Amino acid sequence: MTKWPAKTRELHNNHMDSTIWNDFRFRDDDIIISTYAKSGTTWMQQIIAQLLFNGTEDLEVAEMSPWLDLRFPPKEVKLPALEAQTHRRFIKTHLPVDALVFSPDAKYIYIGRDGRDVVWSFYNHHVNANQDLYDALNNTPGLVGPTFDPPQDDIRQYFLDWLDQDGFPLWSFWENLRTWWEIRALPNVKLVHFANLKADMGGEIRAIADFLDIPIDQAKWLAILEHCSFDYMKAHAAKSVPLGGVFWDGGAKTFINKGVNGVWRNVLTAGDVSKYEEVALKELEPACAHWLATGELG
Repeated sequence: MTKWPAKTRELHNNHMDSTIWNDFRFRDDDIIISTYAKSGTTWMQQIIAQLLFNGTEDLEVAEMSPWLDLRFPPKEVKLPALEAQTHRRFIKTHLPVDALVFSPDAKYIYIGRDGRDVVWSFYNHHVNANQDLYDALNNTPGLVGPTFDPPQDDIRQYFLDWLDQDGFPLWSFWENLRTWWEIRALPNVKLVHFANLKADMGGEIRAIADFLDIPIDQAKWLAILEHCSFDYMKAHAAKSVPLGGVFWDGGAKTFINKGVNGVWRNVLTAGDVSKYEEVALKELEPACAHWLATGELG
């Protein structure tokens, strides 16, 4: 008999409130996209939208696929909007498994990305945030824990603080990854790695479509690939980014950065890299640490 994950706790911080999942009503064909922040969430939302809507141009992906556990707008707004959707729903979360209500019938896709690349991407996201974002996160009722404040100028120190404080100024990176790795063998869970999407987007999209039982229309295949490229997404960023990018200086195109890995190699010292790798091996089982660094599943 399959042992399905059970929710054992709530997770509240300046970004998230897991309690909304307690009131969410699943449909059997729901798709849940889960990541740690800046690991390829928006990219996966775009991919799934393109598969579901057969290469349609200019889809309002951010509106169609909300971040359910974000603290705003309130559940009184979010949940009725999701109930009203008539298409196959695809919903975003940044929660670890044990803070999430888990449905045996839904399909779950978890995207992993090297933590060093995550930090570099999030720093771009954080340093370009405007006051509207800080006001929304810090002044929305129900804040638990510290406020979310502008970052320091030194990206290397930002990375070291993130590493030393397990995800600061966000939430635990290792915990998030561990919980999803532990359930990777479930029939309705698929792990996808950001680096593999970069290396073979077409092959990865076909595997995702197969997992989700979505047939691919070959006549629309080239359109699907074009619409899932970073160039296309950046050019049409207002459709993919929450609230059209109003929370970032430079708008939605700032939110969708470059999708580039390895920039940290030019900044981190050999000692920094060794420290990260040691922490990864301490926090994760070896096969998981290897997958995180390489995308290779044993």
